[in-house]
Amino acid sequence: MIDWLRREALEPVIALDDRELPIEIIRNRRARRLTLRLAPDGSAVRITLPHWCRSAEAIAFAHARREWLAAQLARVPAPRDPVRERQLHYRGAEIAIDWRADAPRKPQVAGDTLTIGGPEDTLGKRLQRWLEGESVRLFAADAADYCARGELAQAEVKLTRARRRWGSCSSEGVLRLNWRLVQAPDHVRRSVVAHEVAHLVHFDHSPAFHALLDQLYEDDIEQANRWLSRHGRELYASFG
Repeated sequence: MIDWLRREALEPVIALDDRELPIEIIRNRRARRLTLRLAPDGSAVRITLPHWCRSAEAIAFAHARREWLAAQLARVPAPRDPVRERQLHYRGAEIAIDWRADAPRKPQVAGDTLTIGGPEDTLGKRLQRWLEGESVRLFAADAADYCARGELAQAEVKLTRARRRWGSCSSEGVLRLNWRLVQAPDHVRRSVVAHEVAHLVHFDHSPAFHALLDQLYEDDIEQANRWLSRHGRELYASFG
């Protein structure tokens, strides 16, 4: 029995309920301790560890916390297939996908329906490209609005496909924003943009940063943060 447990602890996989997940080990010289987390889509267990820590210790660490990982996995939303469901998350609402072979290839939104033509076998990829294009348009408008309010030069906006971060601001003043936010309600998306615009002035989360954010953002920032905390994972359930 002891030998079996030892072998299990050395395997870079872990059984959680009826699933077997790979254990991904990430070494970071700046890390001072083991950090355990579940991939946002529930596809893997990830452990960041200091360079001096042995892989076997990291794997055993994950197995020792199997119950916690199982609870986290249970919270991951089930994958969604917008093409099969003919439903799409867009700006906080569910819109119907009306695909017709004879419809224009360029998506057209009217009310709560998106009409699109073109090949059905590439529909998923084209819907994602459309959402990404919409996110660029909306992020640029949001950033221009908040930069104007803060009397700042217009910031460059780029998209990110990060799996854990909603946005970032580089030292060069470039805002990188997660395209999946286009699926969230407008006030949530705009809260992230306002947050990153505030970082153009304050590269920390000091009282001065929060004071500027309160000046820039027109809504309740705590309410927006709570929405992301509760529903953020759902934004990763579509398009893999």
